[in-house]
Amino acid sequence: MDYTRLKNALWGAFIADAMAMPAHWYYQRKYIKEGFDGGITKYEDAPHLHPESFMVGMGYHPNIAKAKELGRSFDIAHENIRFYDTNYNDLDIKLSVHEGEHKNAMPDKSERYHYHHGLKAGENTLGANLIRVLMRSIIKEGKYTQEVFIEDFIHYLTTPGLNKDPYTEVYIRAWFENYSNGVPPHACAQEQRNVWSIGSNGGIIRPLVLALTSKSTFQALGVALQHQQITHRSENVSSALCILVPLLHQLLEKVEPLSTLKECASKVQRTKISGAELSRTYAEHNGPGNIPKDEMWNIHTEFSDQNVDLDALMKEYTEDEILGSVFTTGCYPEQSLPVLMYLLYKNKFDFKASVLANTNAGGDNVHRGIILGMLAGAANEKIPEALKTGLVEHANIEQEIENFVKVIQW
Repeated sequence: MDYTRLKNALWGAFIADAMAMPAHWYYQRKYIKEGFDGGITKYEDAPHLHPESFMVGMGYHPNIAKAKELGRSFDIAHENIRFYDTNYNDLDIKLSVHEGEHKNAMPDKSERYHYHHGLKAGENTLGANLIRVLMRSIIKEGKYTQEVFIEDFIHYLTTPGLNKDPYTEVYIRAWFENYSNGVPPHACAQEQRNVWSIGSNGGIIRPLVLALTSKSTFQALGVALQHQQITHRSENVSSALCILVPLLHQLLEKVEPLSTLKECASKVQRTKISGAELSRTYAEHNGPGNIPKDEMWNIHTEFSDQNVDLDALMKEYTEDEILGSVFTTGCYPEQSLPVLMYLLYKNKFDFKASVLANTNAGGDNVHRGIILGMLAGAANEKIPEALKTGLVEHANIEQEIENFVKVIQW
């Protein structure tokens, strides 16, 4: 095992996350070009305002009485509660229009707060910081222990001042709603059949990091899939991990990256409904939340007989067509796997070029970027030092990476 590449895979996660953060959930790429002088080329602050944000008004409704009876903490919003529709605050911001990629209800333009409102250039999002929670729990115990991670996960999210990122994904809110109702912590994950966006890139990132703790790809996949179930009960997340864990291990073993990626991509099936057609379906219902559960399940789990052919995609489509018309840039693994593989393939695993391409692709560039960054890092001997030191927490991250690798040495 090349420990330099293993460290680079971890650096890749944090770098790609912070780079993408300011353009997270920009579906129309023109907004990225207009807001960042032609596109993002360096770490940037989260801008105010966000042209397509529908974070304001996202719901969180824990069972407060039951949580207090059980002695379980339930507040995960803290100082950012003003952005959420909960049963322990009044939402003062009116949701008045249905605009954007999904036509979800959102505020007037003057109150479209950025998902990562307040984060500065080089700061990481909650998704990346929960990777650090996982790494620290492993460093502390000298191994991965599910119970310890869950305790640290709860502590991090319910302790005021630890998480400054306003954007709390739906899986976290659903998890704590179940937790507040007395569900055992290991069983609090929501199912994709019940909540459509549980099938998201956010369910891949920690399991993919945990897969680094096993030398055997066979064992690594088992550990990753088990860890996934703590927060995401999703077939699509599991399917993506079955492709990504072996790919990550192969890259760490210094295989030729482009041919390996091409072969892995050929195992990924394309969905029947994709890209612009998927976006139209959402818009016709004034947001995916208005689509019946069974229909949403079929939309995201019915696959065609076509697999991903990277050479054909490069030949037949422009990048602008890939990013939106052919595949959506949203949070779904069945869409994101082809997108991130295409971006790595087109940029020939050049680390900085791949990270910037993902950033400027918009959509769920943060969580998709964490995955892409890990793969790009695993395929490279060196990462530009300025990208590491540009992270606000680079010194602490560096120490955590070093300690993590010491614990998991194969």
